[in-house]
Amino acid sequence: MIAIAGTAFIAGAMLTGCESSTQKVDAARDNLQDAKVNVVEAKIELTQALRDSIQADRVELEQKISLYDKSIAELKLKVNTQKKESKAVYEQTLNELELKSKQLKKKLQEYKEEGLSEWDSFKNEFRHDMDELGAAISDLTKNNVK
Repeated sequence: MIAIAGTAFIAGAMLTGCESSTQKVDAARDNLQDAKVNVVEAKIELTQALRDSIQADRVELEQKISLYDKSIAELKLKVNTQKKESKAVYEQTLNELELKSKQLKKKLQEYKEEGLSEWDSFKNEFRHDMDELGAAISDLTKNNVK
């Protein structure tokens, strides 16, 4: 009798244990599916945040280029006040600066979003080029004042 009760107890525990394992597997699958959904949502949010960041940077860079274009245009108006000897050199320099500005605009417009590290690399190089353009405009302005 004790043997039958023991066997019944063990069989009952095994059946209960199997159901419990099945439930655990189902719960684990549900958790895994939830985690996958969360990962997908996080990737979407990260991608959107990256796009927003890139767009904000683009706007800032475009505004800076516009300021440079305005400075170049103002300097072109002042070219007539230059001495004849230096006028041609001054105009050539302004044309080169204007070309550099156009190239920067085109480079920014043609940039394809590839990822955060690629954007950071592009942005750093682009800002360096813009700083050089700004310095050249500034130097030309200083030379013009003299």
